[in-house]
Amino acid sequence: MVSRSHQSQSSGPGLHAPARLLLAALLAAAAAGPALAQAPRPAASVNAIPDQAGLARLVWSMMAAVDHANKTGNYSVLRGLGSPDFQASNGAPALSRVFASLREQGINLNDTLSIEPVYEFPPALEGGMLRLRGAFRMRPRAVQFDLLFQWNQGWMLQGIAVRAVPFSNLPPAR
Repeated sequence: MVSRSHQSQSSGPGLHAPARLLLAALLAAAAAGPALAQAPRPAASVNAIPDQAGLARLVWSMMAAVDHANKTGNYSVLRGLGSPDFQASNGAPALSRVFASLREQGINLNDTLSIEPVYEFPPALEGGMLRLRGAFRMRPRAVQFDLLFQWNQGWMLQGIAVRAVPFSNLPPAR
């Protein structure tokens, strides 16, 4: 908190002019920024594999969802990210059992959110579904994932497997 005596000493008209100009420039730049950042993206489709950034976002969003579910014990959001078939086949209690091993090992999947996923084989469409299989090559324990997405007005989770393994158990990087 600024004291009153400090405020009165710096309230002369000339002292704030440069600060006002800087503030105006920053506000103008901020106002222009979102318009550039929100440029329309081309529509995705079931026949198009997302670009590298889109693939990474899919993987990271699943890691974050599993991490949050493991930390809170609430698997409804993870389930909600799934396709209708995934939701019908996987209740929250079943998902809790699937990820019990990660919880018991104390694996913090938040650690994966700052690391680029490395794919075991190139992401591919298999029977109309997008499969992403790979790992986050962390030491001493790496995190492997195998994700299957179904197109339903966007890529929705259809299948998921996540496990921690010793780094030495990973196949060599390609």
